[in-house]
Amino acid sequence: MSDVLALPIFKQEDSSLPSENETKHPPFQYVLCAATSPAVKLHDETLTYLNQGQSYEIRMLDNRKIGDLPEVSGKTVKSIIRVVFHDRRLQYTEHQQLEGWKWNRPGDRLLDLDIPLSVGIIDPRTNPAQLNTVEFLWDPSKRTSAFIQVHCISTEFTPRKHGGEKGVPFRIQIDTFKENENGEYTDHLHSASCQIKVFKPKGADRKQKTDREKMEKRTPQEKEKYQPSYETTILTEMRLEPIIEDAVEHEQKKSSKRTLPADYGDSLAKRGSCSPWPDNAYVNNSPTTTPAFTPTQHSTYSVPDSNSSSPNHQGEVIAQGSGEVSCFCFLFFSIIL
Repeated sequence: MSDVLALPIFKQEDSSLPSENETKHPPFQYVLCAATSPAVKLHDETLTYLNQGQSYEIRMLDNRKIGDLPEVSGKTVKSIIRVVFHDRRLQYTEHQQLEGWKWNRPGDRLLDLDIPLSVGIIDPRTNPAQLNTVEFLWDPSKRTSAFIQVHCISTEFTPRKHGGEKGVPFRIQIDTFKENENGEYTDHLHSASCQIKVFKPKGADRKQKTDREKMEKRTPQEKEKYQPSYETTILTEMRLEPIIEDAVEHEQKKSSKRTLPADYGDSLAKRGSCSPWPDNAYVNNSPTTTPAFTPTQHSTYSVPDSNSSSPNHQGEVIAQGSGEVSCFCFLFFSIIL
């Protein structure tokens, strides 16, 4: 990624937010159906443990007030889901880290959509050149759930001397765009993310149990310093902070903008099961700016509003965008010659 966001600004409770934020209302809310760790201090961001390769539901919720973003009503928006590094040290070397992972795991992806389980997503796509990214269209007025699978584990990006629970944290990041006058989804609407760690199968359940047992042994006074374990993980809003870098380095990375949280939210559950859909839940928000993203043309394939999709649809993803830099270079050199 070529850009990194501002550091998180965490707040203990919604009531402490400044009054000016009360007039700002995030248009969307994304809820990951997985429980947060109970071993997180009050002023820290929530942390959620996931099992490698397991399908987890992300609920895509329309959080607009009446009259907000009328241009989106009755239309679809595009959401891009990514798994990115939480630590800045790894953010600056993300391209190299992912290339190394690709070399060790040929043919595998860091992130996949479980299309048969997903509901309401339209034209889901993956790009072979972006192993940590999936995208799709969805109608905010309809029930939409995207089931994702994370295939990398946190310890794959740590030195060999580390292991077990010493794995690096990741972020699940969602950026949503609306259609512009040319029919391209480039107008940024909203971004949010949450912090996760990924374990080998069943490892997340064991880690959650270990954290819970540790908290049970603490005194009541010590417990007051920690957050409860929320049943679901609410992705929190982010703002963009551009990073100026060498043009050559940017060309080598060939990556899009990065976002990190502006504040923290709540979070849930086991194995992708979720409590009933919330009618409306508040999420802290902060200013966002339009990130650079290359639009693509979309086919008419969609996932129906049920889980009756055929597993064969998983292969119906379309690569896009990977040849744009080479096309530009070709035109550039053609002009010179």
